[in-house]
Amino acid sequence: PSLRQSMGFNYEFGGPFGALSTMLCLPCVIVYLIVSVSAFRGRVVGVSPADLLRAAQDMLPDAEEMVEATFINLAWMAFCVALALFLPGQWVDGSTIKLPKGKTTSLKYNINGHLQFWSTFLILLSLLCFSWEPTSAPSSSSSTESDDDWLAGYHDYFDFDFNAYNPWSVGSVPPPSPPPLLVVPRSPVPALARVHDIFLPLALSATALTALFSLALYAYSFVGDGKVLAEGGNSGNAVYDFFMGRELNPRVGSFDLKCFCELRPGLIGWSALNLCHAAKQYSLLGHVSPSMALVNAFQALYVWDALYHERSILTTMDITTDGFGFMLCFGDLAWVPFTYSLQAYYLVRNDPGLPLPHLLLIAAANLVGYAVFRGANSEKDSFRRDPACEEVAHLRYIPTKRGTKLLVSGYWGMARKINYTGDWLMGLSWCLLTGFGSLAPHFYAIYFAVLLVHRSWRDDEMCEHKYGDDWKTYKGLVKYRFIPGVF
Repeated sequence: PSLRQSMGFNYEFGGPFGALSTMLCLPCVIVYLIVSVSAFRGRVVGVSPADLLRAAQDMLPDAEEMVEATFINLAWMAFCVALALFLPGQWVDGSTIKLPKGKTTSLKYNINGHLQFWSTFLILLSLLCFSWEPTSAPSSSSSTESDDDWLAGYHDYFDFDFNAYNPWSVGSVPPPSPPPLLVVPRSPVPALARVHDIFLPLALSATALTALFSLALYAYSFVGDGKVLAEGGNSGNAVYDFFMGRELNPRVGSFDLKCFCELRPGLIGWSALNLCHAAKQYSLLGHVSPSMALVNAFQALYVWDALYHERSILTTMDITTDGFGFMLCFGDLAWVPFTYSLQAYYLVRNDPGLPLPHLLLIAAANLVGYAVFRGANSEKDSFRRDPACEEVAHLRYIPTKRGTKLLVSGYWGMARKINYTGDWLMGLSWCLLTGFGSLAPHFYAIYFAVLLVHRSWRDDEMCEHKYGDDWKTYKGLVKYRFIPGVF
């Protein structure tokens, strides 16, 4: 490492020590959040380390649960791979990348994530509908208390004297509710709700599997000639390169592993976990609360949007610049699904019962955030594809010495990272749906603010190196980073 540093290698994330610390700490954060919500209703203040440790020990899964969780994780990954491979899609070119010996190429990607999203949720909703066990009529050979309860509803209903009932009389006793054809019991827990019960084993299993996957990716980057290595993951330090990722776009044939993991198993998995938490709440309460319904709806909208605009990800830093190592692998497959779904996990047993005006205000904040986020990103993508198209032809820009153009009007004239502002506002609205009884479900808004600020610094540094004086000119015209006139 000292040799590369002397050659001017630019370490990020605190270098090898920071990379190692991040790899050790982030899995602990996932465990801490899950234990905090499960054992202390998400309380952060007033919980001693000893109490937290005892709770974590009590929640440690046994071997059978770990085997079950690992099977579910592997089955989910296989399911996502199968849909990605076999669903029809549109093959498009990605960004131009540099090859050895000064050559360039553009990799091809099969864009079918939107179809995979809807296919997945049709299957999950089918499982949700058919996994509830109806209570059937009792057999003649057995008679239990639950059977008697089941029949009592029919006896009460059909024995009622409807002729004597006067709905306009104050003292008249109303008839009982008509008996259901199928009684949905609180137990046994349906298949999807079971996922909530083994949430911690699933998170531990996913973390272990991503570590093994990252190790395989690191080893694979040394196999064969002509590999395109990521500049930021080729330091010569094994720990740092394992974290950042050596190979830029590892593939198996035409199947791009990084692009697949970026959107499919983790992002769709996040929304699928939310659905499982909602199923668990329904099994406990007999209904889904408004906060739970809105969390599921808002976050499903976010995931759907990402997959509907899947092609846009091909120009992001994750795809064009960062290697595929532990940072992205763990982030995509463990961190995103198991921390981003924390609001729904919390609401299962800790719904705040927010009044309708509060829910409407939070919904408005989410919609404003989505409008800014989607409007800014669509404007940027349209301008990149065709600056002369009708939607963006009126926008002002400055030309650069590289031959590209930088927008200085529209959304991108208001702030350099205004899409991040909309993104964060959406995340804040999800957290607000959990109320203010606990800090843990608000972790996303806190963490995401730090992430976006750090990412904006990385973007700024990269663009300054890429555009030189043109970037300084651009920053002089678009002075604000996140909030116009404020920040």
